[in-house]
Amino acid sequence: MNPSIFNPWVYSAVLFIGLILCVFVGFQLGKSSRADGGSGALNGAVFGLLGLLLAFSFSGAAERFEHRRDLITEEANAVGTAYLRLDLLPATQQMALRQKMQQYLQTRLETYQHIGTNTPAALDAYQRSIQLQATRAAQHTGNTAILSLVSRALNAMFDITTTRIAATRSHPPKIIDFLLFALSWISALLAGYGMTEHKRIPWLQVIIFSAALTVTIFVIRDLEYPRLGFIRVDSADQLLVETLQGMQTSGT
Repeated sequence: MNPSIFNPWVYSAVLFIGLILCVFVGFQLGKSSRADGGSGALNGAVFGLLGLLLAFSFSGAAERFEHRRDLITEEANAVGTAYLRLDLLPATQQMALRQKMQQYLQTRLETYQHIGTNTPAALDAYQRSIQLQATRAAQHTGNTAILSLVSRALNAMFDITTTRIAATRSHPPKIIDFLLFALSWISALLAGYGMTEHKRIPWLQVIIFSAALTVTIFVIRDLEYPRLGFIRVDSADQLLVETLQGMQTSGT
């Protein structure tokens, strides 16, 4: 789900207000029907289903978050290895390639730190240029082993880009969000319906319940979009920054 279309703040506000309204509606329905709180077994089944869905959603979001962090480490390793492989090429062609790889990594960092700053076309241009120039330099050595080592290192560096893009786009189906929404409201409705023994709605408990559920779902969504919310993978980018700094230092 694109957060620019379905703003998490609007989502959370609507969810929170809807929970309170559902509790109120459930309470009024219980009073008007003179119910005794309904079936505890049925209520427990719905609450259990909501808890199970929350647990699986949170677990999945946390796993995807950690996977994205791991991919940053893999990219830093791949870039570092490819940069070292340039030592195998003729000295006269190393400097130009090192500069292009530094520019490529800088572009990668800007792409993720400032979403939308660079287009995929810019990265593709760097990749094609580096691949072509490095391959020609390796072929010029006449050593097939050097060509193989350089090609594999560059392919690994470029492949991780596609892997990270795929991981960025990996999210649960939209129906999961709507199901969380619906089950949360249904649970609130049943909770209000079960308060018929009270003369008035215990608003403090209702607000705490609504806030806790809303915050939990908000955190799940925040984990799903770690470049846009409070929970971010930006700290992991420091590995790429340090790799770039090492490249610049060694190139001076």
